[in-house]
Amino acid sequence: MNGNVTDITADAMAIQEKDAFREQGWLKLIAPAKVNLHLGIGARRADGYHDAVTVMHAINLHDTVYARRLPPDVGPGNAPVIRMVACGDVSVPGIPSESNIASKAIRALADEVGTSDIGIEVRIEKNVPAEGGLGGGSSDAAATLLAAASLWGVAADNPAVERAAQKLGSDVAFFLHGGCSLYEGTGEVFVRSLTPSKKAVALVKPNAGVSTAEAYRAFDADPIAIPPDIAENAQQAGTADQVVLFNNLAPASEGLLPELAHIRAWLREQQGVQDALLCGSGATTFAVCDSFSAACSVVAAARKLGHWARTTSFGSIRASLVSQGDA
Repeated sequence: MNGNVTDITADAMAIQEKDAFREQGWLKLIAPAKVNLHLGIGARRADGYHDAVTVMHAINLHDTVYARRLPPDVGPGNAPVIRMVACGDVSVPGIPSESNIASKAIRALADEVGTSDIGIEVRIEKNVPAEGGLGGGSSDAAATLLAAASLWGVAADNPAVERAAQKLGSDVAFFLHGGCSLYEGTGEVFVRSLTPSKKAVALVKPNAGVSTAEAYRAFDADPIAIPPDIAENAQQAGTADQVVLFNNLAPASEGLLPELAHIRAWLREQQGVQDALLCGSGATTFAVCDSFSAACSVVAAARKLGHWARTTSFGSIRASLVSQGDA
């Protein structure tokens, strides 16, 4: 809560809507956000992608995903129907159902397991802002994969689920495991897990955003090498707290939107902040804090400056099924 009466009213209305929405037959899942403790982007490959080494860490901020078999009176027959609902001050992008990555997740898993029964209805309650570098869409896709698997009687640990996740994007597979892990390839190949952190985190995002494609073009025009000691740290760290925060894509994004550099510098000046780093290509910057109370103070100050901000913490959370039937 930020003390704003409008926000309190919106939250209360959202709760009422959720209570009315919960009915028998729906699966309920959580889809957490993430930050990159380390993001080392390499040269652009012939296929247009970039080699990447990244240490991703789940945080205790999540979307809620509901799913059920599509009733006969809903949607265009045997095709996924995806609906996104804004919660509080988080807006949702106007993405058509068929273009939503959650719809693509259902189709990808259907291809893997050989089913044509793709009439699934999904409702995503968004607490993770879009275009923030927090992986909300990818996490929603991971949760949707688990929902579809459950509805089709496929085990959550069936290799088909992992294969479908890898086809969808570099972050989706991570959310099936959660916690803290090192990934390579283009960011989709699991290497090993690290012991998660328990520290408090402050998230700050301006109203403006950065195009990921533009950020990578700017990076390609002026690439920044990964210092050998930083690369070694990411490979050798056994715990999340041992990872040195690093993101060589950040200068490109901060060059496109200088406000991001100002936010990072401002965060590092705040009492109780240990360090701050841009999430992926942005536009959220996260600050690791000494305590939850310190993170709350930072978030309150950021909101006064007009930014979206949240207090959370690192966690071992992952995309997972919470309940079935009466959600």
